[in-house]
Amino acid sequence: MNESAMKAKELETAYLAGVQQNIKDAGVRAAGRHTQYTEIDSGERVRAAMIDQRLHDRRLAAELPQGRGFVIRSFTRRLFFWKKLQSVTVASVLAPPEPLLRGEAAPPPVTLSQLGTHVRSLLNDPRAPHVIGICSPSGFEESVYRAPLDIPNVTLVLVEPAPGGGWKVSSPGRSVDERILKLFNPENVAQKLDRVRREIEERRTDLLTGGLSAASMAARLALPVKLVQQAFEAVAKGDPELRVSKRSGDWLLFRGAAVFSGEEDVSMLDWIRNLFSREGDEARKINVLSERRAALSDRLNRMYDDIGKLEKKEAQLLDEGKAAASNVVKRRIAAQISHLRSDIGRCNTSAALLSKQINIISTHIHNLQLAQTGSIAQLPSSEELTEAAVNAEEMLEQLAASDELVTGLEVSMAQTAMSEEEAAILKELEGAQAPAATGTREATPPVPQTARSEPAPRERSGPQAE
Repeated sequence: MNESAMKAKELETAYLAGVQQNIKDAGVRAAGRHTQYTEIDSGERVRAAMIDQRLHDRRLAAELPQGRGFVIRSFTRRLFFWKKLQSVTVASVLAPPEPLLRGEAAPPPVTLSQLGTHVRSLLNDPRAPHVIGICSPSGFEESVYRAPLDIPNVTLVLVEPAPGGGWKVSSPGRSVDERILKLFNPENVAQKLDRVRREIEERRTDLLTGGLSAASMAARLALPVKLVQQAFEAVAKGDPELRVSKRSGDWLLFRGAAVFSGEEDVSMLDWIRNLFSREGDEARKINVLSERRAALSDRLNRMYDDIGKLEKKEAQLLDEGKAAASNVVKRRIAAQISHLRSDIGRCNTSAALLSKQINIISTHIHNLQLAQTGSIAQLPSSEELTEAAVNAEEMLEQLAASDELVTGLEVSMAQTAMSEEEAAILKELEGAQAPAATGTREATPPVPQTARSEPAPRERSGPQAE
């Protein structure tokens, strides 16, 4: 699917959704007691165009704008059973499918004949007043505005996307109530304010050397001046560096000095002294300094963005100057480049100053955090550490003496607790391990049981020996 078809589909959806929301918010009942809502669809024209080009893809047909819309008819009751059509409100999208199927990058605008045929197909009862809003994603030809349609009982409103964003809503040929034009404008107030904010952000470099005028921006964006003024106030309220001037009958947005977030009842000098003093609540100081560091970091990042935009603008002017054939144009571009380079140098100086301030505040926050960590730990003093070490050394000496005493007692108790038979067996075991350990003596054969000699009788002592 090409980009032009995708964009046309998105514009169709946005237009119908915006108009429906406007009608809902305004509570439009076409001043009648009974209303009838009907949806319209020109999908058969899309399918016929695909058949002519021998395309049979249902998914492609669904991705194209279908020429959708809706009709609201208002009736008044007559007697008990009769009703009369009082007014008709129509919102429709006119997007010829042939250029989209051919994959043209820029579909041609709608011609006067195409518009007339489409409007007449929407008329149900020519005797009732009709208010018809036609949206063309590709725009309208100039002939549509120079020679507008003149159909009885029809108020025609043309809607097309504006080049700078938003929508162009107009009624050629006759003056129409502003409320009707507002009804067919799919862009609500929030979207308009957001468009002004984006424009301010894109032209932020102009705030470095000058300001932005509400009247000129309103003409550029095709928006009411009061709406742009409201956006100026909202942006200035959210940015402490921006100011709004209301002199000379116009509102001017410019960059001023940032407001320092100190306490109201303390002067700035005393506030800084309290932050860097040795006494006070470290946690509170850390919080305040961290907030200040975050604000300075955000300001530094925006300063870097502004420097990048200025450098990009300088590169564009250099290319224009090289391509210019007239010396007058080159001199003018050279003067602009000179001013830009001066602005870039001043911005770099301001950025370096902000970087140093951030470094100082970060170092002080680090020192405060170290001091806070040490106070939370509640470490013992040197006297307490020395006393505890002496006590531990004495305890270790006592444990060592007790361990030697217990070891000697265990050996002596083991020796005294051994019987004579156990001692003989132990000696026999020790004697059996000796030859195996040396490996020099030959093993003696075991003595047979019959050849063993009887042990010699022990000599008796005492009276029995006599």
